[in-house]
Amino acid sequence: MKTLPNAERLPPKAQDSPPAQLSTPDAWSEETDPRVVIRWAMEEYPDLLMTSAFNLNGVVLIDLAAQAGYTGEVVFVDTGYHFPETLQTRERLAARYSQMRFVTLSAGLAPEPWGEERYRSDPDGCCAARKVAPLREYLARKNPSALLNARSRDQAATRAGLGFLEPGERLRVNPLAYWDREQLEAYARTRGLPVNPLYWSGFLSIGCWPCTRAVRPGEEARAGRWEGQGKTECGLWVGEKAL
Repeated sequence: MKTLPNAERLPPKAQDSPPAQLSTPDAWSEETDPRVVIRWAMEEYPDLLMTSAFNLNGVVLIDLAAQAGYTGEVVFVDTGYHFPETLQTRERLAARYSQMRFVTLSAGLAPEPWGEERYRSDPDGCCAARKVAPLREYLARKNPSALLNARSRDQAATRAGLGFLEPGERLRVNPLAYWDREQLEAYARTRGLPVNPLYWSGFLSIGCWPCTRAVRPGEEARAGRWEGQGKTECGLWVGEKAL
């Protein structure tokens, strides 16, 4: 792992107090403070809902959203295969940001036996049943008009074209679209955020334990997901059942 960035590499605006005024999307640029985007989304979409898997990006977004005044839901899907460290990170975040409501969903499927290790034979089907279906069902009931999420361009080639706002079944708001990993790490260290400890061991994108490994030097952040399966997305954001 490379040396962690110091506070001097933190995006300048992230070291200041949250911007006082809202701006409109046509005035935004790649340098726009994510809190401006979050506040705009809160103003325009009062039913805004945040999804999270509590990776580095997700932890940073929760902290930025708290500064922006977000008090809504943070929705997590427990697939039954998460690392213990991920579940512990969820609990630490829920305690730290008590103004938000942390909601945990589950498909109610036992880890095994279920399709004879379906995560190996049919990873798309496993993700669809354990992760995508519970969240889609919840969103169908809640029917939010916009989703706040933590994806960024540098995570994978499938995300290289992300902007702050992304049309879809409902608007996707991506406040961290233009932040890279060095900026995220610096922010997390400066703010003392409860990042999943697996991250600092090379697990740059943490999903279910059977399908996640540490990333090797020079690889994309999501290269450790579904190795050898020809798969880089779980289906929440890309695919026929995408949100």
